[in-house]
Amino acid sequence: MSYVVQAVWTARDGEENAVADIIRTITPLSRREPGNLVYQAHVSVDDPRRFMIYEQYVDAAAFEAHRASEHFQKHVVGDCLARLASREVVAYEPLDP
Repeated sequence: MSYVVQAVWTARDGEENAVADIIRTITPLSRREPGNLVYQAHVSVDDPRRFMIYEQYVDAAAFEAHRASEHFQKHVVGDCLARLASREVVAYEPLDP
């Protein structure tokens, strides 16, 4: 069964284009990770500063490997987090295996 993560990021005023560019950079890199099943980013139709990233991994360890990856550390931790007004990350497991 897959391990699902929903990340909701809200960019600071004026940072939405930079955040979108960072997401565009990390998406193909994340999709190539061995434990990644799905990595799909979305932008709110009502608020261009609000992004939602839907992720699926083979298990929790694969998600932790994603967070430890060089591209995540460089682009998200090293750049994007300072551009965000808020960030929520929620992980889900199947209700019925």
